[in-house]
Amino acid sequence: MENVLRSTRLTLEMIRWEHSIFALPFALTGAVLAAGGWPRLAVLGWIVVCMVSARSAAMAFNRLVDARLDKANPRTASRAIPAGLLSPGFVAAFTVVACVVFLAACAMLNRLTLELAPVALLVVLSYSYMKRITRWSHLVLGLALGIAPTAAWIAVRGSLEWKPVLLTAIVILWVGGFDILYACQDFAHDRSVGLFSVPAAFGLEGAFWLARGMHLCMVILLYVMVDVFGLGRIAEGGMGLVTALLAYEHSIIGPHDLRRMNAAFFTLNGIISVVFFVAVGADVLVRR
Repeated sequence: MENVLRSTRLTLEMIRWEHSIFALPFALTGAVLAAGGWPRLAVLGWIVVCMVSARSAAMAFNRLVDARLDKANPRTASRAIPAGLLSPGFVAAFTVVACVVFLAACAMLNRLTLELAPVALLVVLSYSYMKRITRWSHLVLGLALGIAPTAAWIAVRGSLEWKPVLLTAIVILWVGGFDILYACQDFAHDRSVGLFSVPAAFGLEGAFWLARGMHLCMVILLYVMVDVFGLGRIAEGGMGLVTALLAYEHSIIGPHDLRRMNAAFFTLNGIISVVFFVAVGADVLVRR
């Protein structure tokens, strides 16, 4: 039992489960917009379980599939599996358990959520293979997180509509853009071993310009979203703050200076997702 607890703790540290904060606020935004306020507590709770379990499964599977690649990359060689701290068998079992928890949580919501659950798992797990076949793997990661608000909408309403797809597009552009920036750290390694990525394909300068373009498109869609959902000044102010945070993120890193990448990637993106949810959620609740 002690070994199981130790391995579980190491797995949670490896997948950085606390970084569920990146996608969870967008899922909660989809739920609040679908309900026109706070959804029922039980529904909200199961949505959170779905989000955390799906992300945990995806991250554990990614570390498992990429173990050999991680071992060959100096930046990732110290991760738990290549370093010998975790066995592949345990991580595989953790992935299966997380998938089962996800499916069980979907079953507690509604029929359509359960029917679409395998599709969601296919999307979030397939990302792990994308760097082997396409330079646009960053967009697949964006989709893996971007289905969260649409899935939450379905969880609340039991039906799929076009409005939450706009939220999905926003998240795809946001995540895809910052994943391109994060991948710049492995630019030389990816080229040397033949892995696909935007930085490997277009160089650091090209990667930064693509990320900037994607985030600019995201900002435009933020204000389209405010109009489509009939939101007011609180949401508009929040989107202004998100825009400023994105601009600051791009100001502290550059093609020739990646030293503050962790601050840009982890800290600022976490703040951006929370600001987005708080602004939209507050606007909906005030106008209810």
